[in-house]
Amino acid sequence: MLPGNQTDVSEFLLLGLTDDPELQSLLFYLFLSIYLATVLGNLLIILAVISDSHLHTPMYFFLSNLSFTDIGVITVTIPKMLVNIQAQNQSITYIGCLTQIGFALVLSGFENFLLAAMAYDRYVAICHPLRFTHNMEPRNESHISEFFLLGLTNDPKLQSLLFYLFLSIYLATILGNLLIILAAVSDSHLHTPMYFFLSNLSFNDICLSTTTIPKMLVNIQTHNQSISYIGCITQICFVMVFVGLENFILAAMAYDRYVAICHPLRYTIVMNTHFCGLLIALSVFISIGNALLHSLMVLRLSFCKDLEIPHFFCELAKLVKITCSDTLINNIFIYFMASLLGGIPLLGIIFSYTQIVSSVLRIPSAGGKYKGFLTCGSHLSVVLLFYGTVVGVYITSEVTDSPRKTSVASMMYIVIPQMMNPFIYSLRNKDMKGALKKLIDRIPSCL
Repeated sequence: MLPGNQTDVSEFLLLGLTDDPELQSLLFYLFLSIYLATVLGNLLIILAVISDSHLHTPMYFFLSNLSFTDIGVITVTIPKMLVNIQAQNQSITYIGCLTQIGFALVLSGFENFLLAAMAYDRYVAICHPLRFTHNMEPRNESHISEFFLLGLTNDPKLQSLLFYLFLSIYLATILGNLLIILAAVSDSHLHTPMYFFLSNLSFNDICLSTTTIPKMLVNIQTHNQSISYIGCITQICFVMVFVGLENFILAAMAYDRYVAICHPLRYTIVMNTHFCGLLIALSVFISIGNALLHSLMVLRLSFCKDLEIPHFFCELAKLVKITCSDTLINNIFIYFMASLLGGIPLLGIIFSYTQIVSSVLRIPSAGGKYKGFLTCGSHLSVVLLFYGTVVGVYITSEVTDSPRKTSVASMMYIVIPQMMNPFIYSLRNKDMKGALKKLIDRIPSCL
């Protein structure tokens, strides 16, 4: 991959804190401990705020967002440092450096604003206590404080089974996608557009699973089905961001394969560093904008006595169904944006693979055809898994009146693809298997 910058720089060198091998070994364990303590501590804060209804206040809402941001900030920097120390390689790719700068600036800026919001919250609470709830509480006309997530079943025995099942799925998703990211970062042979998009897909899968499964596990463990009003709106927003981003990343990966197979001589020119970074940045911007618009439109809705959501997470369509307000505008907006932001990437994927199949079939040798299809086999499997489960959910919701069956079907697109993606790419991709083997082989030397 040739980076699109005037000096043709492909990588930078991070000099770190020291060149002394003994000190580097000490720093590895020190920063690994700091990272694990930071992630665990902030995760406990988030889970405590979510699980305790007494903490469903503006102050703890800002605190949980601050904890999530702290996890993000430290994840942007320390894992790369640990990989460099372990691999004894100080390099970082040009696009990796720009991506790290981008995420560090976004998260640091967000932390800055959160601290200001927390200061304003304390100012209103102390200086204007009588106006505190009016100013700082989420605005909904019916003054709803919480909803109830009915989950997948009420059977205590099945709930216990579901707890361990979803805990295993979540841990497998986190571990599998984290290994994909570390393998792509640590192996210079994988510093290509395809694996750049794959790393972003894996990071997105971790975030999407973290948005839904931990809350479900907390509810099962505490025998408490409630979720706060603001917690539900926040969950809807994050789910929409990450589902939308998954959609765009899959389309970008399809375009990458189209250029690689149909225009191989122009590949390094078209899929340059700036263009790849721009695709991801634009995808994030559109996904966040779409999610915020939907979340703001939910705030105008009123809710009556029916506060039960027949799902294991707050889904926009389910929440709109239980409102007592007129939902015509909301429904039109939901279908319009789903058609626009879901349809365009899907059409892009279909176009890309139509051209790919056409190009591969023109290859005279059987070996060449096999190699051509093998190049995009993993991505095609992931696309079919994601869109297949989405279509399955839509069909199930149309043909059945059972909310539980619809919830089980929804689980297929919000949980299963995120767990399966690492397995698909590691089992079907020779380069990824080699990188993962190198990464795993280095682990004993750290212990």
